[in-house]
Amino acid sequence: MDPVSVGLLTALAGGAGGELGRQAWTGLGELVRRPFRRAGVPDGARVPDGPGEADESGEAELARLARDPGDAAAARTLSAVLAMRAAADAEFGERLRRWDESARRVSLTSGDVHNSISGGTFSAPVIQGRDVTATFGTPSADG
Repeated sequence: MDPVSVGLLTALAGGAGGELGRQAWTGLGELVRRPFRRAGVPDGARVPDGPGEADESGEAELARLARDPGDAAAARTLSAVLAMRAAADAEFGERLRRWDESARRVSLTSGDVHNSISGGTFSAPVIQGRDVTATFGTPSADG
C-alpha cells in the first residue's frame, strides 16, 4: 500500500471536509487503536517491544497531529508508522487501504464560491459556479 497522504492527514486533523472529514478522522483513530497483529504471531500473544518500538500502533503520532494539525513532520511520521504497521499486519493494511480510499473522496475544500467578472464588455454567455470542469473557447473559422 502507498503511504497515506501527508496532505490528507493534516487536512483531516485540521477539520477539513466538514462532517465527513470529522468522520474520516474518527475512523482513522478507531483503526489505529485496534490491536496490533503481527504476521506469524498468534492472537493474544504478547510481543515484546524492541528498541525504539515503544508505540508502533500510531496512537502517539495520531494524538500529536490532533494537537497540532499544521505539523507536517507529525503527519509524515504518522504516515510512515501507518505504512510500517500495514506491512506487518495484513488485516490492518487492508482496513487502512479501504479507509484511505474512502477518505480521499472527502472534499477538503470549503464550499465558498467567489466569482468575479471584470475587464470589459462581454457579448457571450458567462458561466459562474463551483467545480466546473469544461473547456471553453471561441468557435473556429470553419465551424
